[in-house]
Amino acid sequence: MPELRDIEKDILARGKVDSQHLTALRERLYANGKVNRAAIDSLAELHKRVQHPNPAFEDFFYNAVKDHILADGRIDAEEATWLRQLLFADGTFHDEGRKFLHQLKGEAKQGSPEFESLFRESMKQPVEQRTCGG
Repeated sequence: MPELRDIEKDILARGKVDSQHLTALRERLYANGKVNRAAIDSLAELHKRVQHPNPAFEDFFYNAVKDHILADGRIDAEEATWLRQLLFADGTFHDEGRKFLHQLKGEAKQGSPEFESLFRESMKQPVEQRTCGG
């Protein structure tokens, strides 16, 4: 199984994520049955750097983040802060991020006050569409 760094290098060299990359990422990130924080941080960095994202990679990214965040069913203050940095890093909420927060809110058994604040703030922010290439 290729190392995560090798997969990332190949994706960045090509500028896009193909189905083989997705399979390799899934095998690597879920090797222990769940996604750990270090793997999610690497995936988040990759997500920011991919030149031509596609819907399959976007779905994989948000599902992996959700699996990590909701592993215990709750969204604590530290996770809410991390989500804010992840989704609001460029100062703008993108439509995908807003939809993702809606999904998290609906599936979480419990959300911290910090998460509730992030959620409310995201609903007030102007939304920008991201373009996905194929």
